[in-house]
Amino acid sequence: MGDPPKIGLIAGYGSFPLEMAAELNKFGYEIHVVAVREETSPDIESVATSVCWLHVGQIGAMIKAFKNAGVSEVVMAGKVKKLHLFRNFRPDFIALKSLMNLPDRRDDSIMLGVTGILADAGITVLSQIEHSGEMIAGKGLLFGKKINSKQLKDACFGFVQAKAVAGMDIGQTVVVQDQAMLAVEAIEGTDEAIKRGGSLGNGKAVVVKVAKPDQDLRFDVPAFGPDTLKIMHTSGCKTLVVEAEATLMLERQKIADLVKQYDISVYGMTKDEVDSQ
Repeated sequence: MGDPPKIGLIAGYGSFPLEMAAELNKFGYEIHVVAVREETSPDIESVATSVCWLHVGQIGAMIKAFKNAGVSEVVMAGKVKKLHLFRNFRPDFIALKSLMNLPDRRDDSIMLGVTGILADAGITVLSQIEHSGEMIAGKGLLFGKKINSKQLKDACFGFVQAKAVAGMDIGQTVVVQDQAMLAVEAIEGTDEAIKRGGSLGNGKAVVVKVAKPDQDLRFDVPAFGPDTLKIMHTSGCKTLVVEAEATLMLERQKIADLVKQYDISVYGMTKDEVDSQ
């Protein structure tokens, strides 16, 4: 029997890297992780063959770590907050050279730059959903009670608006009510957008999260988990709509428990459903 196949994991913040590592273990991979000091949970140490801890921007060291481990394919899991580009950024020569050649500092531009550097080094970045299994959101009601016609109407409105915002690489989440925009996610992140939207609503705001129109499945695939539901609860938002088959659900059992506790509905929507309304 041969050695298990090797795979690399670029781990950011949250539970996603841990769940992805668990899924990769199911496939029999030997996992070698590059973890971000400013973001990644130390629990990643317990599910990986090796872990190399680096600061944001140490791309050359990341490549060296993967090469030393014999890794030629990697998966990205968990974001690195963009604020670190302004606060804790410690770029090495390779990172600086890449950033100087970027047309702008949009998320897609940065991530495409990183994947390009990895490709030049002989390292392929795989789709985030390729091994995600049950983490991928399906169509229709996912958790909670059935949404009503008014919520569905707001969801369709929000879906279209969120797609437009995501297409400009501003954010992937909006908060709407009565077909009016209450909040749009920007650099501060999803949670702050939900807080703003919830504070402006009257307990009936709908949170809508979508993929970008031309979503690159290798990075930044939209996701939600218990933290999203907790923020919704404290902000008075009762309905979450996500793009079906393009959104990841993190810590599924905790989601199910919190939905019951907070009386929140989670719904998976497709573009075809929006177009048919």
